Amino acid sequence: MGKKIGTEKVTREEGYLYYIGKDGYVWASPMKHNTRGKKKKVGSEKITRKSGFMYYLDKAGYVAEAKMKNA
Repeated sequence: MGKKIGTEKVTREEGYLYYIGKDGYVWASPMKHNTRGKKKKVGSEKITRKSGFMYYLDKAGYVAEAKMKNA
């Protein structure tokens, strides 16, 4: 479905949600059941976004992009 574009592997921790922020870096935000967690930047690789694409962290831990259908 998506294409791997990142070269840095991010290791996941239990109780965090991972996403690519507006600044282009990977961030980890605590889920509701993780009361002691704090929001933190976990990636040092900056991703440049293109219009019409969705960016996410794949199962292997790399940043990937997928073309959106109606964009």
